[in-house]
Amino acid sequence: MPQKAHLLIIDDEANTLASLSRAFRLAGHEATVCDNPAKALELAKSQNFDLIFSDVVMPGKDGLTLLEELKQQGATAPLVMMSGQAHIEMAVRATRLGAIDFLEKPISTDKLLLTVENALKLQRLESENRQLRQRLGKHEIVWKGEAMRRVMAQLERVAASEARVCIFGETGTGKELVARTIHERSSRATGPFITLNCAAVPAELIESELFGHEKGSFTGASGRHIGKFEQADQGTIFLDEIGDMPLNMQAKLLRVLEEGEVERIGGDKAIPINVRVVVATHRDLEARVREETFRQDLFHRIHVFPLVLPPLRERSDDIRALVEHFAAQMCAQNGWKSVPFSADAIAALQSHSWPGNIRELRNMVERLMLLATDGHVNLSTVQEALPKTSSAGTALGGIGSGALAERVQSFEREVILAELKRNHQNVTLAAKTLGLERSHLYKKAEQLGIDLRAMRRELDSQG
Repeated sequence: MPQKAHLLIIDDEANTLASLSRAFRLAGHEATVCDNPAKALELAKSQNFDLIFSDVVMPGKDGLTLLEELKQQGATAPLVMMSGQAHIEMAVRATRLGAIDFLEKPISTDKLLLTVENALKLQRLESENRQLRQRLGKHEIVWKGEAMRRVMAQLERVAASEARVCIFGETGTGKELVARTIHERSSRATGPFITLNCAAVPAELIESELFGHEKGSFTGASGRHIGKFEQADQGTIFLDEIGDMPLNMQAKLLRVLEEGEVERIGGDKAIPINVRVVVATHRDLEARVREETFRQDLFHRIHVFPLVLPPLRERSDDIRALVEHFAAQMCAQNGWKSVPFSADAIAALQSHSWPGNIRELRNMVERLMLLATDGHVNLSTVQEALPKTSSAGTALGGIGSGALAERVQSFEREVILAELKRNHQNVTLAAKTLGLERSHLYKKAEQLGIDLRAMRRELDSQG
């Protein structure tokens, strides 16, 4: 039986409203009509619609501006734009603003009803995907041992509060997953969870990403952009790698935290926000404060409740549970049969140092399952897949002597070189195995004196 929908139709022409609503009602749908964009905003806020149709050209406020404002106020219903003066630029802009379709008037009844049917199918598919992700435990923290028991106890206590949380941990330890869990177990769980990696955004763009900008505020600002803080209103914003935020942006962030409001670039008014802030870093923030590369006043603002995630090498008790969890994910996602891991395979994985932490382990589980041609993963499978420098003896035996920082750098260099060799100098594969972004591996290699580009050129010259 076809699904019935509650539709909102916005148009300044009475004849259009009458004809569209009649067509929808004859097909069994419920239709609410509106000839005023301002009233439409109120209707979208007070009622739940399955789909919104809006004309583009209307007096006072055009449909594209209305579309943008509907998105800003959190409307989740898909939007379809209509116009008798359609052109390609208008359709492109509507799509960029979030419209799922653009219809040119006059619109046939068949086209209208097909648009509704497709929108409902898309919503149903998205709902099923969300349910599937939940069943796969995408946001589930998997743990068994004492190290994570303490972390989870702290997480439960702080999640119920409004306190700002600062998550410390090495790359790949699951800082974003912990931040999302804090959000989902808080009173803000129904609000948005918005993320920004401060290290991944160029310094000249981070202010716009965080606070937004108005049209024409700088070269290339072709339209209004809503920043992450506004997007996170009534919810949580997660600022990853905050230790890499430029100093000038730290001062602006501090003001937002103190005042509880943002001002878009090029804007002339402050916009109140109600946002919980969770941050994370792999840096030693106190050391950066001493080095004057991180503001002390900002440190005290964000360091209300520190949460320290142990690296995977300190969580060997959790590895079996993590392996089983990732293996179940792989089977569900790829339609694979269950692939058991032998006890000695698990023991070998527990003895590995995991410089890429949980991210590296997940990639390793996927590789092991692909290598398990006889239907199970045993010790020889693990030995084939692990970097040759990763056994307990080699990992400790080849890192030399000297200060701790020098030994760590030496170890990281050996692991990267070994992984590159094992993957025939393929940087993309090596980065994936190590649980790193490709750009991060280039940056890390440069710090360690490894010239990846020269290695690539030499490889190319050989054939």
